[in-house]
Amino acid sequence: MEDLTKSIVIPLDGSKNSLRSLEYINLIYGPSHNLEVTLIHILPSLPPILTDNKSMDKKTRAKLKSVEKKNEEMAEQILSKAKNILLTKGFNEEKIKTCCQKRGITIAQDICNYASIKQVDTILLTKRGRTEIKSFFMGKVSTRLVEYRRNNPVWILEGSIDSKNVLVCVDNSENALRAVDHVGFMLSGTDCHITIFHTMKHLSRFVPMQVLEEAEDLEQLWRNKAGKEIAPYIKKAREILLKAGLSEEQITTKVTEGRRSAADDILKEAQDNDYGTIVMGRRGLSAVKEFFMGSVTTSVLNRVASLAIWIV
Repeated sequence: MEDLTKSIVIPLDGSKNSLRSLEYINLIYGPSHNLEVTLIHILPSLPPILTDNKSMDKKTRAKLKSVEKKNEEMAEQILSKAKNILLTKGFNEEKIKTCCQKRGITIAQDICNYASIKQVDTILLTKRGRTEIKSFFMGKVSTRLVEYRRNNPVWILEGSIDSKNVLVCVDNSENALRAVDHVGFMLSGTDCHITIFHTMKHLSRFVPMQVLEEAEDLEQLWRNKAGKEIAPYIKKAREILLKAGLSEEQITTKVTEGRRSAADDILKEAQDNDYGTIVMGRRGLSAVKEFFMGSVTTSVLNRVASLAIWIV
């Protein structure tokens, strides 16, 4: 199969946490993979009311220029440090690009606009930014970034990751298969192991357990029907990965009898079986409601530790 180039944009803010993105792509791809990496830094800016030239004297203008210069110097240092990390690991300098630009509308939208113009395959960022207290992902920048990239994947890292095992969560929807297609493309040519995973809903997710106490036969009937319904999608997901170039040995499938919470099932599976990455479709069964804004993905993102989450 033709070795197509994958392209990733990595926003950097100068924090140690943001540099974990570089460790992750080295883990997943290594320096010999056909990968283009763009390191981007959006320059922080002072409030417009402070930079209004109409009411500014010479001395103030000079101070503002000094601030701008220091901003640019800091950005160069951030990007240079990140690029040198990749070069030290053996990445091809020609495949590493750096971009520093002034803030336009919002940081998130600036990053998204750049990614859209360059038609990159994904944006990779860490969940925590400059401060250890405030979550970078759950803050305004990352939340807006995911919202703006409604039709494109975003990868979010939390903590250090050392496992190449990938858990791909699927349901019986076409959107889930789109997520599988993204995985097939992005992980073709790697030695990652992929598990196609489905957790069957327990009837207690629909009605209280007290109602089901005397209806064991109904629960069994539900499991049989749910199992038959998901089977074609599991099969199709496997075919997509094989067609993308992954080997039989790299792919396994697993269907579990779920508990009351799908998020609990996903996190337990990831934690108990040494997964480093979880892949979730942005939309679930409903084409109307964003799966990302649903309780399952939100719960996984809020509770995840030492994992990467791909939202596709």
